[in-house]
This record gives sequence, structure tokens and C-alpha cells, in this order.
Amino acid sequence: MLIITSLPLAVALCVVTMLCWGSWANTQKLVGRSWPFQLFYWDYALGVLVLALLSAVTAGSCGGVGLPFTADLAQADRSAMGSALLGGVIFNLSNILLVAAIDIAGMAVAFPVGVGLALVIGVMTSYLANPSGDPRLLGAGVLAIVVAIILDALAYRRLALSSARTPRLGIILSIAAGVLMGFFYRFVVAAMSSHFDKPEPGKMGPYTAIVLFSLGVFLSNFVWNSIVMVRPFSGPKVRFGDYAKGGLRPHLVGILGGAIWNVGMTINIIASGTAGSAVSYGLGQGATMVAAIWGVFVWKEFRGAPPGTNRLLGMMFLCYLAGLALLILAT
Repeated sequence: MLIITSLPLAVALCVVTMLCWGSWANTQKLVGRSWPFQLFYWDYALGVLVLALLSAVTAGSCGGVGLPFTADLAQADRSAMGSALLGGVIFNLSNILLVAAIDIAGMAVAFPVGVGLALVIGVMTSYLANPSGDPRLLGAGVLAIVVAIILDALAYRRLALSSARTPRLGIILSIAAGVLMGFFYRFVVAAMSSHFDKPEPGKMGPYTAIVLFSLGVFLSNFVWNSIVMVRPFSGPKVRFGDYAKGGLRPHLVGILGGAIWNVGMTINIIASGTAGSAVSYGLGQGATMVAAIWGVFVWKEFRGAPPGTNRLLGMMFLCYLAGLALLILAT
């Protein structure tokens, strides 16, 4: 399988993860409000699984390092497989909540609040499980990002109070998504060998772990997404029969969204073997900055906000940049 041994390359791949994780939600925006997010999410989950399988049978099965995908899967024990599957189940619930928050409050709110909180929790739990990086710089970076989350929530509150929006539901969904999302990564890391080039018996390589993770995402979608269709957070119920009425375009866009997200996940997991899981996850979740830029400057989600809101958004961006810089220095 293909692995990364260069630290600068690993950090660069984490930046690519940041772009993928911060941009996939544009596909949800592209299908429009006429296509409910629940229907979009069926195709998203399929795209996640398809990309994982393609990666495993190509990059995960070539080269002279580690075990090829099928052999690696055959030797994996139940605890490792269960850990990766559980990571997918947890992530999927958190991501459905995040997508619902995007639908209500927009990318520029859901990502900084939800994914920013996930970054804070994920960095701390990953570091405790596998200490790597300077703890002082990691702590300072996390603190800067917490401040950015608060600033973004305050900016959204100003926008909501000046319009017909209800700020509470969007913020609550974002926080719930962030808390859950902060824990999924450690289960995937726990399923893998600590050294990718020296497989541990029973543990999996990164590509195999991502396939099991993605399978957890796909299978749990029949539970989590079905519930949200019948009991939506806002708007009317969504009928399963409507899935076949959307035409080819929204389905392809949804699959593309899942594939983009899992490109980021795959290269992030591979980079974690060199950069460490705490730093790799923290940098990848810098996606909050990318998504906020899309939301503010492209989708104009803060159009019509009262005076002073742009100042809060500017301070939010600065705090996120400072936090990401500190995470990079922590390597």
C-alpha cells in the first residue's frame, strides 16, 4: 500500500484534507432547497463508500509496504473491525446533524461552530490516545479556535435577530454535531496499526480501516437518515418515494459530495502515520475556515447582517488562522 513518510508532505496532505472537508458541503448547496437534505444524504453516504473501496483496491493494494487490502481485511480481528465500524456510525449521526444545521443556518455557521467544536474535542482525545506534538502549542491552538467558535456564534445571533431566522435550532444542531464528531476519529485510529509499515496482528492498515469506517457510515444511514426523514428538524416529512423523482443530476452531485469528503478522510488518515493523529485531525478540521469562506463570500449567508457583524466575522477568521498556525507549529 502507499504510505507517507515525509513530514512536510504529510502536513501538505492535511491542507488538502482541509480543502476537501471544507468544500464538500457546496454540493448540498448546488442541489438547492427543492431537493431535501435527507435525499441528498443517501447519495452522499454512497459516495463515501464507493471512494473508500476504490482507494482500497488501488492505492491500498499496491507497493511493497504493509498488506494488500484483501489480505489485511482477512487478518483483522473483530475488535479492530468493530472500532472502525463504530467510528463510521458515530460520524454519520454527527454529520447528518451537521447537514441539518447547514440547511437551517448555512455553512458559515454550522462549520465554525460544529466542526470547530469537533476539532477541539478531536485534538484532545487523539492526543490523549497517542501523544504527538507540542502540548503547549496544541493547547494554545485549541484555545484560539474556541474563541473563533464563540465569535461566529455571536455573529450568527446578530444576523438571526435582525431577520426571521431562529438562531437557537441552528446553533443547537451545530453543537450536537460537533460533540459527536469530536469522538469518531479516535475509534478509526484505534483500529489501525500504530506503524503502517509494520502491521500489528489483528490491527488494520489505513485503507482497510477506512473501508470499514465507510461501511459503518453507509449502513447506519438506514437508521439515522430514515429517522430524520420521518421526524425532520424543520419542514415537512420527506417520503422515500421522492428519491426516485429527482433525476440524475442531484444523485450524481450527492455522490460527488461523499467522494470529496472521503478523499480528505483517506489522505488525512495516511498523513496521521507521520504527523500524528492529533495534529493530522486538527489541521484537517481547519476545514471550518474553508467552509466559512465559502459561506460568507460565495453563498453570501451573512447578507443583510447588522453593522458590526463583519467585525466579528473578521475576528473569527483571524482566531482560526492563529489556531491553525499553532497546530502546524505543534508538529
